[in-house]
Amino acid sequence: MRIDSIMRKYLLSFNYFLLDSIMVILHPNIMKAKEYFLSTELVIKKKYDALRSYYVDCKPAKEVAKNYNYTPSSFYSLIRDFEKHIKKSPDEDYFFQMKYPGKHKTFDDMELDKLIIALRKKNFSIPDIKVILDTHDYNVSESYCYRVLRDDGFSRLPRRTRSEITSPLPIRLTAPKTIQLKFKNEVFSSNSVGILCMLPYLKKLGINRLIEKSLYPGTTSINKLSSILSFVALKLSNVRRYTADDLWCMDRGAGLFAGLNVLPKAAWFTSYSSRITREMNLAFLRSLHKVWSAQGLLDDTANLDFTTIPYWGESDHLENNWSGKRKTALTSILAILAQSPDSGIIDYGDTNITHRNEVDVVLEFLDFYNSKAIHKPDLKYLVFDSK
Repeated sequence: MRIDSIMRKYLLSFNYFLLDSIMVILHPNIMKAKEYFLSTELVIKKKYDALRSYYVDCKPAKEVAKNYNYTPSSFYSLIRDFEKHIKKSPDEDYFFQMKYPGKHKTFDDMELDKLIIALRKKNFSIPDIKVILDTHDYNVSESYCYRVLRDDGFSRLPRRTRSEITSPLPIRLTAPKTIQLKFKNEVFSSNSVGILCMLPYLKKLGINRLIEKSLYPGTTSINKLSSILSFVALKLSNVRRYTADDLWCMDRGAGLFAGLNVLPKAAWFTSYSSRITREMNLAFLRSLHKVWSAQGLLDDTANLDFTTIPYWGESDHLENNWSGKRKTALTSILAILAQSPDSGIIDYGDTNITHRNEVDVVLEFLDFYNSKAIHKPDLKYLVFDSK
C-alpha cells in the first residue's frame, strides 16, 4: 500500500510537469513570462535576484557574482549598501515602492515639500516657514507644513535663539520687491501681528499726521509716512541683526504696519538714513514735544543720560567712549537721551556727540526745551551726570 501511494504521488508530479511543458509550448506568452524572470537586463531586477540568491539560497558571494556578471568587489559593495539601507531605513523598501490610493503629488508639490524640509533643517519653526511660503505665493496651511515634516520624520523643535536660524539656506529665497500696499481683502500668515496694536495709538496721538507734515523725505516708490513707519516696525519687531536675519523683510504683517506689502531690504534703510539731517530730527522732536505736553505726559523734571552704542564696523571715523555695561572704553557712538521720569517718554535725543562738544550737550538740550516752537510746562529739575 505504501509503495502504491508513493508511485501515485510521483505519477501525479510527472503529470503536472508534463502539463506545464505542454502549456509552455502551446502558449508563447508563458514562454515570454519565463524569459522575463530569467533575464538580467533590468538592473534593479538583477540586483534583487542576486541578493535573494545570496541571502535566501545561501550561495557564496563569489558564485553569485559570477552567475550575475558582477565582479566580487562590486557585489560586496552591493551587499554593503543593502545592509546599510536596511539598518538606516527598515520601513522603506529598497526595491519596490508602495502604491497608495488617492491624489499623487505633482512636481510642484514635491518641490514645495523640499523647500519646507530645507527650511526646517535650518531650524525655522512652522509659523516662520508659513510666513516665507506666503511671501512666495505658496497658498498652503501650517497643518500642511506640519504633515510634510511629520511624514519626513521631523520632531518638534527645541527652544532656540534667533542666532540659531540665521545660517544660509541651501535654496536661495528672494524677498519680493517692496511696493505701496493697495488695501484689499486677503489672508496671510505673520509673526509680527503684535506690532499692529501700536497703530491705533499712533492715530489717536496724531503721530501719523506729524510724520506726513515733517521734513523727512519720501522716495519714488515709498511715501514719507511708510518710510518712517518702516523704521518703527523694524524696531518694534525686536530684530537685532538686520543684515544677518532677513526673515523680517518677508513678513507681510510687518509690511502692513508701514502700509507696504513687505518691509524694504537692509540696504534701503542705510540709504534712507544717510539722507536724514539733524535739523529734520529736531523739527520732528519739537512736534512730538507738543503732543506729549498736550497729553500730560511731561512733568517738571527731566533725566539727561549719556549712553554708549558699540560699533563693530570700520571705525576710523569714531572715537573711544567708556561703556558702563562692559566696564571698558570701546569704539562707539556717544548719544544722549532726555527722559521724563514719571511717564518714561523720551523727549529728546542726539547721536552726534563727540569729545569736543560733549560739555555743551546740556546747554543744547536747554536751548531745545526753551525754543519758541514748542509749548512746554516749566522745567524745574534737570538730572544729569556730566563733567
